[in-house]
Amino acid sequence: MGEEVTAKPKRTVDPNSAKYKLGQIAAKAYSDAAEAKARGEMVGWCASNFPVEIPETLGLAVVYPENQAAGIAARGGGERMCSEAEGEGYSNDICAYARISLAYAKVKDAPEQNMPLPDFVLCCNNICNCMIKWYENLAKELDIPMIMIDIPFNPDYEVSEAEVSYIKAQFWDAIHQLEELTGKKWSDERFKEVMEISGRASRAWIEATSQANCVPSPFNGFDLLNHMAVMVTARGKIEAAEAMETLLKEYKENHEKGESTFRAEEKYRIMFEGIACWPWLRVTSNGLKSRGINMVTTIYADAFGFIYDDFDSMCRRYANVPNAMNLEHARDKRIKLCKDDHVEGLLVHTNRSCKLWSGFMPEMSRQIGAACNIPVASFDGDQADPRNFSEAQYDTRVQGLMEIMEANKGGNQ
Repeated sequence: MGEEVTAKPKRTVDPNSAKYKLGQIAAKAYSDAAEAKARGEMVGWCASNFPVEIPETLGLAVVYPENQAAGIAARGGGERMCSEAEGEGYSNDICAYARISLAYAKVKDAPEQNMPLPDFVLCCNNICNCMIKWYENLAKELDIPMIMIDIPFNPDYEVSEAEVSYIKAQFWDAIHQLEELTGKKWSDERFKEVMEISGRASRAWIEATSQANCVPSPFNGFDLLNHMAVMVTARGKIEAAEAMETLLKEYKENHEKGESTFRAEEKYRIMFEGIACWPWLRVTSNGLKSRGINMVTTIYADAFGFIYDDFDSMCRRYANVPNAMNLEHARDKRIKLCKDDHVEGLLVHTNRSCKLWSGFMPEMSRQIGAACNIPVASFDGDQADPRNFSEAQYDTRVQGLMEIMEANKGGNQ
């Protein structure tokens, strides 16, 4: 008889830990929406940079197709869902998140991550313009209303008063449309509560991510890519604020004790640019960890920290997100992160699904490397379609980046 194989016990997560709390919040967004749907309430699908304060103040249940697509891809369903959409005539050259979402709207089931179908969709193009066509198609296929907010690409460093007025009018129009559609009513008092909670969560999140300026970093940067989901979907909820404050406390304690969630010796520190390759997350993470490379920062970490003190400044903040900035402004924010967090190299994921971003990123990364005097390496991939990733290419690029960082350290000794 063969030897009996004993399964390794699953590692339990402390229910008082930030990781547990944040995981519960992310899961609860789906269950809350399902329960609202079962009660006969209207449920929405919402773009990641649509002002979450609007549905939160109105008491509406919304879920996020981008987060669902990432979850499906991370659990192995990306290729199946992308192929389903392609079978319906959608090009495999469009966003993989969109393909997964459009496929889900058709098949209405994904064991990796189900969520209730929408009664309306909330779209905002300050994350990317592809979102407009993606949500238009959802609205047409499902025969539901689409509420659209247009936030222009900003050519300047500051947001003009004209732009604030343009966006503010659209925010109020969206509120009035949702009131009429759902029967829910806007409350200025409730908005003030949501604004304060969002600010509390954002301040804790931004301070937590800034702990990367410690050497070694008290966290593995891939943690940020997972925890970021709560800042996208739930930063107006008190549970999110409390969980982010727990996360900040844990990172500070890690620094004081000389500990880290990066389970290896931190030999090198890099910035990761681009969306995570969710189907290959373990491969990309292990490819760095095995070489002692910690991804300590990324522009998307604090991009969802929104701090403002009234309705107008909320409008201004949504006009100043990384994907709506001009090249120079976006570059300077990244340079600051690299310098603040003692970054030694830049690893760029040239994401096939993001056309505008992938077009200007080579020049931006060249300028970041020159300004910070650090090497830059890039690899081809995709955030949700596993067919567009080469493990061999990734490993070669990371190895090359490490060798240059190693040589630079030798030259500085």
